[in-house]
Amino acid sequence: MNNSDKDREQEQQGFSLEEAFAQLDEVIAHLETEEITLEESFQEYNRGMQLLRNCNQAIDQVEKKVLQINENGGLDEF
Repeated sequence: MNNSDKDREQEQQGFSLEEAFAQLDEVIAHLETEEITLEESFQEYNRGMQLLRNCNQAIDQVEKKVLQINENGGLDEF
């Protein structure tokens, strides 16, 4: 992994879910263009997969917090 990939990964981890979804839309749009090279499509695919992993982790953390609140007699699950 080169420095730009590491920088991109660190930036992606600090995004809100909304920002990550917006970036996923950008990745999809770029992948759908006819001008994209095989190398670029591979890079975009990897970028999209990392964004999806980050989104899944963020959603899992929120879900665990909601379940924990419920176990402690707090708010009901929505």
